[in-house]
Amino acid sequence: MTLITRFPKAGLQRNLQLRRVECDGVRAVARCRPLRSLAGLYFDASFTIEEDTPMEARPTTTLDARYSDADASPTTWDETRHVIDAAELFWLTTVRGDGRPHLTPVVAVWVDGALHFSTGADEQKGINLRANPHVILTTGSNGWESGLDVVVEGDAARTTDEATLRRLATAWRAKWDGRWNFEVRDGCFVHPQGHEGVLVFSVVPAKVLSFAKGSFSHTKHEF
Repeated sequence: MTLITRFPKAGLQRNLQLRRVECDGVRAVARCRPLRSLAGLYFDASFTIEEDTPMEARPTTTLDARYSDADASPTTWDETRHVIDAAELFWLTTVRGDGRPHLTPVVAVWVDGALHFSTGADEQKGINLRANPHVILTTGSNGWESGLDVVVEGDAARTTDEATLRRLATAWRAKWDGRWNFEVRDGCFVHPQGHEGVLVFSVVPAKVLSFAKGSFSHTKHEF
């Protein structure tokens, strides 16, 4: 929600002041510009009120020169984030009970500094995650001459908070134009015509690797 309030402008603008306040889980940003006119002192104030969401961490970004062209530059975190945001498919690697890897495609969304995906409790990846939270999510392209491949490493934690799940369901609908449409019930996603709950897992990255192609570079983003 956005609320903007402005007072009449007149005369010469003076210094900009910025104040941030929080109340009942809502963050407000107020910008106040003192203005002078013949009638006295006025203020031009803009108040932006928005839902309080976690601030995303900024990683430390380094280029691994051993696997990069001599004139390569590191891939920025913003470039990497763009690929993660836009990706329609990720390859999810989990670990079976006997240590063997399991790989499967999933759809996922990036919200609040984490990648989120879903699974049925009895699917192999759901079974694997009961015992071992370590995962890798990979996206990119199979081309060699151009593009950016991204590898996200971290631990998958079950998300059950219903307010968070509703926000994630909205993100799923928005990213795929309504083709993935979940309802929220009892700490799970539920398909509109389904009855079984779908578990939702969230991965806050520990490390993200970016592999640029064409002009080749290997970049590490560490959190």
